[in-house]
Amino acid sequence: MAARKPVSLLKGKDNKGQAWPDEPTRFTEIHVDPFLLWSVKRGSSDITFQSDRPAYHEIDGVLYPATFRPLDAADMQVLLHKIYGPEALARLASGTDLDLSYEVKPDRYTRVRFRVNITPILSRGRDASQITMRVLPNAPPTMADLNIEADVMENWKPRQGMVIITGPTGSGKTTLLAAGCRMLLERPHGCGKMLTYESPIEYVYDVIKSPRSLVAQTEIPRHLPDFARGVRNALRRKPEIILVGEARDRETISAAIEASQTGHTVYTTTHTIGVAATVQRMISTFGPEERSERAYALMETIRMICTQALVPKSKGGRMGVREWMKFPDEVREKLLDMDYRDWGANIQRMIPNYGRTMAASAQISFEKGLIDRRWYLLLASSTGGGT
Repeated sequence: MAARKPVSLLKGKDNKGQAWPDEPTRFTEIHVDPFLLWSVKRGSSDITFQSDRPAYHEIDGVLYPATFRPLDAADMQVLLHKIYGPEALARLASGTDLDLSYEVKPDRYTRVRFRVNITPILSRGRDASQITMRVLPNAPPTMADLNIEADVMENWKPRQGMVIITGPTGSGKTTLLAAGCRMLLERPHGCGKMLTYESPIEYVYDVIKSPRSLVAQTEIPRHLPDFARGVRNALRRKPEIILVGEARDRETISAAIEASQTGHTVYTTTHTIGVAATVQRMISTFGPEERSERAYALMETIRMICTQALVPKSKGGRMGVREWMKFPDEVREKLLDMDYRDWGANIQRMIPNYGRTMAASAQISFEKGLIDRRWYLLLASSTGGGT
């Protein structure tokens, strides 16, 4: 099909708003990857396709139209089929949003990866969809890149047991986990066999040199139906490290506890804020008849909980502020000797001695001039902890 001539949608010398020079009169599957690569080369961090609107990309935090022509139903069907597959429309019609990863390989040595969300919407009175694609880095950041505290790094790899990373959606939990995995891979002796179960896979470790390590990444539900099945799959593969993308239900939490009790190091995330709240939330997923037994089994396996908030920096950009607590033998023994319903208040009192509260971390960041007073006050009250 004939290519449309370049169209400048934004006047200015940087010309970030230029539309795709090779825009076709109708999208077909052969156009999708070239458009994505063009957008990435222009510095886009996010690309959005939406019914009845032009394609958009976000550059330096600003949305720019990337096509001159709005996308119609036929264009969106092509995009859905290419990015997700032939069952995309049926899944969306059932009221399900779709999370996945997508990869473009322009040559045998280069991979450009995206985290994708596809959500059904209403547009002009009829069912439609929006595809949001986040450009992913080629390699995970390092712990130094994220300014992770030394105490967190020192306690990141217990011999066995569970390390839990928590925080709200968009707080950087996956990025922190990926940085921790990179740290383990880059140790002189590596980390043995590492199995990850993620939904979707965001970071890959191809460029990390680690001759004494083997990483296998499984995407949920593309390769296995759920996280609980993933953990039980891992137990048959003799790993040293198991990463579970999210422990959000009793089956997954039980499987993670079982893996931790059988000599593995397990990393997982939850959507909670605060160390004490994480323990209480995980226990609450179990029914009353098994809650006590599961609570004590959980406490036997926990080695560290780290909760992270991502907040704006005073001079631009964002940074993670963290609350964490390690659970050495003496802490676990003390908690196991009391009723699990009393753990919340006791854990909150222990945090300053075995980690750092969110309030203390926020105060340090504020005093260094890294965050504004508004964010300091918000974080200081977010988990109920004092300094």
